[in-house]
Amino acid sequence: MAKEFSSKLQKPDTIGNQVLWKAAGYSDDDMSRPIIGIANSFSDMVAGHTNLRRIADMVKYGIYRAGGTPAEFGTIACCDGLADAHAGGNYVLPSRDNIADSVEIMAMAHRLDGLVLLGSCDKIVPGMLMATARLNIPCIFVPGGCMISGPAFGGQQKTDSTTVSEAMGKMQTGEIDLDEVLRIGHLCTPTCGSCQFMGTANSMCCLAEALGMTLTGGALIPAVYNERIRSALNSGERIVELVRNGITARQIMCKEALENAVMTMMAVGGSTNTVIHSCAIAHELGINPQEIINAFDRYSAVIPLVAKINPATHEYDAVDLYQAGGIPQVMKVIRPFLHTGVLTVTGQTLGENLDGFRNLYPANTDLIRPLDHPHSTLGGLAILRGNLTPDTAVAKPAAIHPDVRLFTGKAVCFDSEEDCVKAIEARQVRAGHVVVIRYEGPKGGPGMRELYKPMKLLYGQGLAKSAAIITDGRFSGTNSGCFVGHISPEAAAGGPLALVRDGDKITIDVPGKTLTLHVDDDELNRRRAAWSYQPRSGIGGYLARYASMVTSAAEGGVLKVRK
Repeated sequence: MAKEFSSKLQKPDTIGNQVLWKAAGYSDDDMSRPIIGIANSFSDMVAGHTNLRRIADMVKYGIYRAGGTPAEFGTIACCDGLADAHAGGNYVLPSRDNIADSVEIMAMAHRLDGLVLLGSCDKIVPGMLMATARLNIPCIFVPGGCMISGPAFGGQQKTDSTTVSEAMGKMQTGEIDLDEVLRIGHLCTPTCGSCQFMGTANSMCCLAEALGMTLTGGALIPAVYNERIRSALNSGERIVELVRNGITARQIMCKEALENAVMTMMAVGGSTNTVIHSCAIAHELGINPQEIINAFDRYSAVIPLVAKINPATHEYDAVDLYQAGGIPQVMKVIRPFLHTGVLTVTGQTLGENLDGFRNLYPANTDLIRPLDHPHSTLGGLAILRGNLTPDTAVAKPAAIHPDVRLFTGKAVCFDSEEDCVKAIEARQVRAGHVVVIRYEGPKGGPGMRELYKPMKLLYGQGLAKSAAIITDGRFSGTNSGCFVGHISPEAAAGGPLALVRDGDKITIDVPGKTLTLHVDDDELNRRRAAWSYQPRSGIGGYLARYASMVTSAAEGGVLKVRK
């Protein structure tokens, strides 16, 4: 039963505020209704967000239909693929915390009764969810939708926004020429939307739905489908009901809901970045991030990989997963493990949502498999520990070929992504190498750059099954091959990664969840005594402040005031 609602703007102490709302064009009637903010991360520069103006319009219609008053404002949105193409790419993870701050500021300063958050891409989604955790007002997250894939290329049935990097690797080996690279570059991104694979963008949208913050089935609706428009309108209607019923974000985003999201990431092979973002959301909820790390570790041995799309396979993409039933169908499969009594933005429990879900498309039991016939008994993500990563690191078994899940090789070390890329392009990285990329963590980057390009180049050169990459930076959800990221403590904080030298033997054991540097403690102590850290020169502005406040990846890379 809905409670009687009175807008915050109708209280006697807000008369001065009412005057300024009227100056913006609002009426007394508008201010008598629930005032619903719409945090819109529309951008002409981000492919996953160029459709958000239309989405915002439909959310507004829904809010009006349900008796609310919409109030739209903007947030920034950086594209990982664009920003990481140059040295300024380190701004992307730091933008997450800026987004969280800006949404919090607008919602609190303007006394919003509820909030709808519009986004699709990598750091925007977690930044918005972090803000909702702080605010604890009624909130709904609305994704902009995924992109359609491009045509076949290089033995792959579908191409995506990162295929060009793989094509560059093929060109370097003489397999194709520049004209073919340019051709596929014209065709691999035919529509707007978040990139076609289970990268961080789609992973975080799926996580938001599994968390209960997005309408059932809303995570993976393609950007160009009409259903995306209808889902936006329905979200506008629902937020008004949430406000009237007093259902706030923290009633939904509880520890059990976060565990549901972790289990879902295991089931679909979510991006490694979902670990750092889940830890950051937990931090904002007052939950120790280590509890979430432990949940990823625990459920990796329990939840098998039941849904498999690009990059784990190039047969299926995010659109295929949507048509197969999306996150609701995946959660139905793993339902025996889920906390089905948790509340969601539908106003119903997760269990009630799953009971009521019906997929209009034909079932695809090869893409979404039953528990007794999964794609892999290993969960989609793995938490690694060892003498090279005392605080944890993250791997993605779903995208690592079984032949290289246990890999031992000799280290070749680079102190930046740029130096590593130059070496790979010069064909200096060979089979048997473990590429070490360090000083790219949250503090050292600063900003923990996404290192998708080195792995893509190795894939294109045919080394994905014979060489590996480990780093204190991050990877893209589209990467495949033997890789480990988020190594903590990072090199800039004095982690053991800083002490590795060329030729050292390293073992990556994904099934065993260990990362081992085969150098004895006495030698490591000698190296540590001779080690010193010099921050990168020329870092100022926001990044300088960020580097001085950021915590490790194992803590969510959140900002804390140093005492």
